[in-house]
Amino acid sequence: MVAAAFLLPSLVLLGALVVHPIGYSLYRSLFDRSGDAFVGVGNYREIIRDDTIRTALRNTALWVVLAPTTATALGLIFAVLTERVRWGTAFKLLVFMPMAISMLAAGIIFRLVYDQDPDRGVANAVWVGVHDTFAQSSAFPKARPGRDSPLAAAAGGAFVTRDPVRPGAPALLPLVGMAPEDLPAGTRTAVAAAPEPGKVTGTVWQDFTRGGGGRTNVVDPTESALAGIRVEAVKDGRVVDSATARADGTFTLSAQADGALLRLPASNFREAYAGVRWLGPTLVTPAVIGAYVWMWAGFAMVLIGAGLAAVPRELLEAARVDGAGEWQVFRRITVPLLAPVLAVVLVTLVINVMKIFDLVFVIAPGSVQDDANVLALQLYRTSFGTDADPGLGSAIAVLLLVLVVPVMLYNIRRMRKEARR
Repeated sequence: MVAAAFLLPSLVLLGALVVHPIGYSLYRSLFDRSGDAFVGVGNYREIIRDDTIRTALRNTALWVVLAPTTATALGLIFAVLTERVRWGTAFKLLVFMPMAISMLAAGIIFRLVYDQDPDRGVANAVWVGVHDTFAQSSAFPKARPGRDSPLAAAAGGAFVTRDPVRPGAPALLPLVGMAPEDLPAGTRTAVAAAPEPGKVTGTVWQDFTRGGGGRTNVVDPTESALAGIRVEAVKDGRVVDSATARADGTFTLSAQADGALLRLPASNFREAYAGVRWLGPTLVTPAVIGAYVWMWAGFAMVLIGAGLAAVPRELLEAARVDGAGEWQVFRRITVPLLAPVLAVVLVTLVINVMKIFDLVFVIAPGSVQDDANVLALQLYRTSFGTDADPGLGSAIAVLLLVLVVPVMLYNIRRMRKEARR
């Protein structure tokens, strides 16, 4: 009776906060939206038929497979590699620090990290920087010939002069379509090219005068040069000479360009690389999983590190004396001895990801939340709001409980087995 008296407050709280909500959710899942009409398993059939809920099930399965294994693997790698370095404690502190951040704050951080604009999103800033290192985009992606221009559109996005060019008659290659503020920093005023004996000269410039008053297809005094544009001389489909426009927009070609057509290749007008749509329909789920791993890899590392500290050092040294390499020691001794700890971490993270809600809700934009949907988020969206269906929401809650129970039973069996040892 004394034991029952001490247990009674806890049992009352457990019944009120756990047992009663589970029982009521199971009861409510058998009724319709209003709660008046009994529908039996109708709500569970709706789970199978609803495309949005099926997407949530698939994404939850993807989370269960990828997130715990990735976080556990990274935690194992970090724990093993930092064991032998002097600054290992500082590194572990840095990796564990995200655990001090709430899911909501982490979601806001990664919503900015994955922003499509490279000037705001860190992920795309790095990606665009690497891309542009190997494939530089043009400074004039929107340039095009204006009205009555001596240039005409050619195949592949290039522009070609309508008439062949001759030495002594400077070629005019005017372009429009660029706002003055979009021109590269340091752009200079264009200059009309002077003729050179035996050579083809010309000017590439923006045929636009601020405030109006300029003349079409004429290099006016205040118009800007388009420095760096490549100009090719083409005869019979073959490039016979090429040049790059100078800072004042002028260029010079050799006598081989006599009678050729001048071409501005499409590479001059390549659109700037905009990066990856991290939060688009295809990548939104892996992107959110990446944010989760960033938070929980530190948790896995700390637990595995504690288990690693308990591994008998004489076993590792004996293996090395017997000629085993570091990889063999890791694979055949360290990992098997850490198996109980790895199981604890993996099972804990599996239960955790089945209930994931905050990160998906905050990181995924509204337009792709159906693509990033998971069961816990679908439970919230179904149960609350203007079009709430408590019956269907309760059915989803029961389904989520059923999915978690086997993992919990496995965890209980594992703990009992460990206790018997």
